[in-house]
Amino acid sequence: MRRAADGWHIVLRIGATDHRVWSKEPPVVGASYAAELPFNDDLEARAYAARRLWRAMNGRALSPAFHKLSKQRRERLSAAIRALDAHTAGGSYRVTAEALFGKKRIPDRAWKTHDLRNRTVRLVQGGLALVRGGYRKLLRPGRRHK
Repeated sequence: MRRAADGWHIVLRIGATDHRVWSKEPPVVGASYAAELPFNDDLEARAYAARRLWRAMNGRALSPAFHKLSKQRRERLSAAIRALDAHTAGGSYRVTAEALFGKKRIPDRAWKTHDLRNRTVRLVQGGLALVRGGYRKLLRPGRRHK
């Protein structure tokens, strides 16, 4: 539990799962609490989290997390971050591609038009997008912006 300018941030460990709770006021042992769920774009995720917390507090089986990234998505995000790290450290796209895909897969000729060069460029651009705030989209997957 820690106090911040916006209120109290609490991590409740129930079983093997951490549940994050925010409160305007310091928590009081034995008090009754209610979840406040504003009708905004985050309602669905907050309602799901509140239900998961209630189930954990009452010894019921947890439902799966609200969203999980697929293995392919996790691997692409990891590659994008690695590509950005290499590029930021001064590595050329070719050196970055060799680190990501192995030197044997990089051709001596026709590098400028090779698929792995294009993929490396896209990975670096994806890493830059994450750094520039795109990581927030990971917190709200499938959300449609109007």
